[in-house]
Amino acid sequence: MSNHVLLFHEIDQNSIPYVGGKGANLGEMTKAGFPVPQGFCITTSAYFAFIQTSERMDHFFRLLDQVSYENLDEIRVLGQQIREHLKELPIPESIQVSILKAWGQLGTDKAYAVRSSATTEDLPDASFAGQQETYLNVKGKEQFLESVKCCWASLFTDRAIVYRSKNGFDHRSVLLSVVVQEMIFPEVSGIMFTADPINGNRNTVSVDASFGLGEALVSGIVSADLYQVHKGAIVQKKIATKKVAIYSSPAGGTVTEELPREKQDLQALGDADIIELAELGKRIERHYGSEQDIEWCWYDQKFYIVQSRPITSLYPVPKVSDEHLHLFFSFGHQQMMPAVLSPMARSIWRTMFPFGKSSVISESKYMLEAGGRLFIDLTSLLQIKQARKVVPLLLREVDELIGSAFREFVQRPDFIQNRVDPGVKKKVKKTLFPIAGNVLKNILIRNPVEAMPRAQKITQGYLQECQAYIRNASGAERIARIQESCGSFVLPLFTNVATLVAPGMIAMKRIQYLSKKWLGDDHSVSLLNKSLPGNVTSEMGLRIGDLADIARQNPEIAEYLKVATADRFYEDLKETDKNGVFTKEFMLFMEEYGMRCPGEIDVQNVRWKDDPTLLVPSILNQLHGLRQGEHRARFNAGMIEAEETARDIIAKLRKTPGGLMKAKIMTRWIRIFRNVMGLREWPKYTMVQYLEIFRTAMLEEGQRLVNGGVLKLPSDVFYLTLSELFNLVKGDEHVDAQKIVESRMRQMEQDQKRTPPRVITSEGEIITGKRSNANAPEGALLGTPVSAGIVEGYAKVVLKADEANLSPGEILIAPFTDPGWTPLFNASKGLVMEVGGMMTHGAVIAREYGIPAVVGIDNATELVKDGDWIRVNGTEGYIEILKRNGE
Repeated sequence: MSNHVLLFHEIDQNSIPYVGGKGANLGEMTKAGFPVPQGFCITTSAYFAFIQTSERMDHFFRLLDQVSYENLDEIRVLGQQIREHLKELPIPESIQVSILKAWGQLGTDKAYAVRSSATTEDLPDASFAGQQETYLNVKGKEQFLESVKCCWASLFTDRAIVYRSKNGFDHRSVLLSVVVQEMIFPEVSGIMFTADPINGNRNTVSVDASFGLGEALVSGIVSADLYQVHKGAIVQKKIATKKVAIYSSPAGGTVTEELPREKQDLQALGDADIIELAELGKRIERHYGSEQDIEWCWYDQKFYIVQSRPITSLYPVPKVSDEHLHLFFSFGHQQMMPAVLSPMARSIWRTMFPFGKSSVISESKYMLEAGGRLFIDLTSLLQIKQARKVVPLLLREVDELIGSAFREFVQRPDFIQNRVDPGVKKKVKKTLFPIAGNVLKNILIRNPVEAMPRAQKITQGYLQECQAYIRNASGAERIARIQESCGSFVLPLFTNVATLVAPGMIAMKRIQYLSKKWLGDDHSVSLLNKSLPGNVTSEMGLRIGDLADIARQNPEIAEYLKVATADRFYEDLKETDKNGVFTKEFMLFMEEYGMRCPGEIDVQNVRWKDDPTLLVPSILNQLHGLRQGEHRARFNAGMIEAEETARDIIAKLRKTPGGLMKAKIMTRWIRIFRNVMGLREWPKYTMVQYLEIFRTAMLEEGQRLVNGGVLKLPSDVFYLTLSELFNLVKGDEHVDAQKIVESRMRQMEQDQKRTPPRVITSEGEIITGKRSNANAPEGALLGTPVSAGIVEGYAKVVLKADEANLSPGEILIAPFTDPGWTPLFNASKGLVMEVGGMMTHGAVIAREYGIPAVVGIDNATELVKDGDWIRVNGTEGYIEILKRNGE
């Protein structure tokens, strides 16, 4: 064949530049022996030669470069002009001869399907399918050549232009091939996904089937049967009423016909055929090494494959080393940061996770990576019967949907019979028994007032020791010490500090339970959460309020903050701050909290001390949103209200039967709660301080690598793992480090586009869980209630904390919040988040500040718009959009 035409058997998956994704897939399947109708591809060189004959295309391309993908009217006009021009353009004779020769080889008396195949569609990392055109039952030379030109022109449909512009594809570099394939006139046809496209289960094949050509199903004019096959067995059949079908017309093209009534409700494919088709799909999947979206048809007792492309929407599955069924939950959701983590952050956290490790410096097998995020595997723990009851309840406090998903999953027979680690019960007892003993001592014996000083003393000792250990080394030895420190500090910290924190959480539950039992009402209990002493995150927010107060009294400081830049922040601040009061307070703040920032669990993210401008919006929000001293006055009022609530509960209990004993018990629980619950943020604060020690050392070693010409920037170290950095610094790693860095940058960009699931299995099934909002009105957006109260106000959608600009009385709508977001809470009237639970950061702080909050509302930042007037019901757990902005 010429360079303008390639037969299917001459094509494979490496032919994409010449025949596009669709053509390459058909050639690859033909070579692999799959049942593909014969055909050929008109190559991209033919398309390129065709448009080169145009004197106007350069002008059109310049216009395409200038048009915005949002300007649909301009795109509509321009696209139509280009398509009409190309359809009028004659096909060069040399190309026409090559095309007609191939057509003649296959048979000029046959009917054909003529489809476009772009170099950017049907690729493993792109979802470009359906941007161009398909022509069915094409007969005769005239129809055939006209269809080829129409395919070429379809590269400039409105939707194709918008797609390329929006996704950064150069209009000149995207070329088009045309697929010509012998037409099959099927009795039944449809689409098959070799993994469940809804829940992602990789062992479930999902088949849509209808009578006639598949065009009826693709175009949406007919409901299709749904068949699902799990591990070779049909597990679901939904037989649709198929009122119409599309068939080929004798004159060419297609016709839509109404099916006889007696045929409409028939099962389109027999059971044996469904099993056969699913097996064929799995063979194609194994050939490609990835899950496939397959177009198929059934004719004369035989299946034909007319297209196969990768399913690009599936979330990657954490990889395990055995064949057992595993259950994972998202570490990012638990940490209130579901965004992509850098490779170094993932490596650090996997090394820090103290369970499932073969050595101190190894990475945990119970914390795995997928899609740029981390997932925790609790499968072994869930083998214990008691754990199957307790773990879903604990996870419910983190995120209601995670808890619900776990509760549903652990009841499945195939999981209960699962046995992964027979010695797990003994290991759990060994770890938990000492911790449980210390928790009981802290509840029953120890003075809760001493919990905070003890926690501070323990953690400061660990931190000082770690800092000295890492500071007194350099090069590979320093990285080795970071690895060792990562792998050794968490369990002692957890054992010592968590035992101090746990009594506060237990106390909260006991106070709620006993108030309900003894007084019949637990609503006032939420007031005990206000202004908890010792909460390091709340104290940080108060200190930011202090900075705002100083700036408010010094207008020159306030004006400077509005224009401050990162590179000269400290120098310009000292020049502006004549009396030095703000600078002194700011530097003291940075000493205590400068290692924090939004997304602080990722060591790659820039800290406040390194770029103070990240903190400036929080200061300005409080400066403009609050009066002088208002933040402190609110906090003090909250303390007084909590104390009065405690006295009121005790007084009421004394008046009940057995009141003295009840009051004594409740007094102990309240005392524990008020003095200990503030510690809930302390472990995270300590972790971030450890991360800062590691981060500083790694950046210093990164600078040495830059000086040696190994890396371009010191921060490039964050695109490596701990072991990779060790080998690189040691000089043993003979690799192109910068190439790895650039590849991982691209992968992170790709992963950032994915939406991570809360819960996923090792089969890829995403389990969503269910909410229990029985009292929600129709149309309400459902979430989890975490801070009681009802409030109405204007919504303010904030995607990044350092870009926030809240006005007083607005309701904060955020994807998530971690301690770096805390300064925004003072200016907020209410809080709505996409992730979270009762014990996650935003919920705890909202209760302390006394603002109603609902969390776990999926896509809240998209469903609610800036300026919408909304009602937040933090008692029942839902929000209502009462009036859209502009209505």
